[in-house]
Amino acid sequence: MKNGSAKLLSTFLGVCFAVAVVGYKPVIIVHGLFDGSKEFTYLVRLINQSHPGTRVSVIDLYDYTASLKALWKQVQGFRQAVLPIMQNAADGVHLICFSQGGLVCRGLLSTLPDHNVHSFISLSSPQAGQYGDTDYLRHVFPTFVKAHLYKACYNSIGQEVSICNYWNDPHHREQYVKHSEYLAVLNSERPNPNATVWKKNFLRIKKLVLIGGPDDGVITPWESSHFGFYNDNETIVDMKDQDVYVKDVFGLKTLDSRRDLVICVFPGVKHTKWHSDDKVYHDCIDKWLT
Repeated sequence: MKNGSAKLLSTFLGVCFAVAVVGYKPVIIVHGLFDGSKEFTYLVRLINQSHPGTRVSVIDLYDYTASLKALWKQVQGFRQAVLPIMQNAADGVHLICFSQGGLVCRGLLSTLPDHNVHSFISLSSPQAGQYGDTDYLRHVFPTFVKAHLYKACYNSIGQEVSICNYWNDPHHREQYVKHSEYLAVLNSERPNPNATVWKKNFLRIKKLVLIGGPDDGVITPWESSHFGFYNDNETIVDMKDQDVYVKDVFGLKTLDSRRDLVICVFPGVKHTKWHSDDKVYHDCIDKWLT
């Protein structure tokens, strides 16, 4: 009995020592439109339960209505917040970026030449843009419907509002390319002299995890969370048939060929529930936080 207890204690101490030595990489969480750090309490708890001792930082910037600020401004602010975390993490960090935050994180990863992000987890983010009437949209533009929002968005004033930075009207493609100061630049749909460098920066990540599903109710089309989007007939064009993939403008095709692109389609989850759904966490997020 004593020998058994001693072996059990030895095993337990060995596990504790291994965790202490190896540890887990810090996790940085970037929130989305109209929310803030407190919305991610449950996700932090899930991470701490499955990966004890993980340092989780929910960046408390541009919360709630401040999330309407232009995205390049947000990228600058978030950069100052995440750099010290990255610099203090010799083995690298993981990024979990929700909704609009996924686009902020793309800006960070593209413009940070020495980032050490391993897993970039894009949690229901409009990566290919947004084109749909939602409650979120009505809060900001109550008198516009999707067919006419380009009139408010595709000008210098509109581009001061975050939603307009990724409003992608498939019926006004030329105006989108001309006026979009964020998404069209990230996608090199507008001439971007930094495209080669940004691609190299983005490809420093070890894994890109794209999570979304058909019952989201906000990301429109929901396939945008996987880089799919409408053509001018509002028919979905799959990621692999999009120019950004075919031309590999910022590294999607390269990540896919490296087997470092993960697609997670999850039905039955509403937009505001992605970061508090146990099954989404355990099936789509947990394994990439080691």
